[in-house]
Amino acid sequence: MLWTIFVILLVLWLVGIVSSRTMGGFIHVLLRLAGVFDCRSRLRPRPMSGIDMRVGPS
Repeated sequence: MLWTIFVILLVLWLVGIVSSRTMGGFIHVLLRLAGVFDCRSRLRPRPMSGIDMRVGPS
């Protein structure tokens, strides 16, 4: 999902640079934020599926 947002913002950013500098700057900020959130989600450890992590008797 974040990859889709990243691609959409990248396209909007490129259109913004061509059409208007102020809108391009705003989209540039949004693109940076999307990149930060994407990196953060990739670095966050994910729970391993199929392994019960509960402690104690079931």
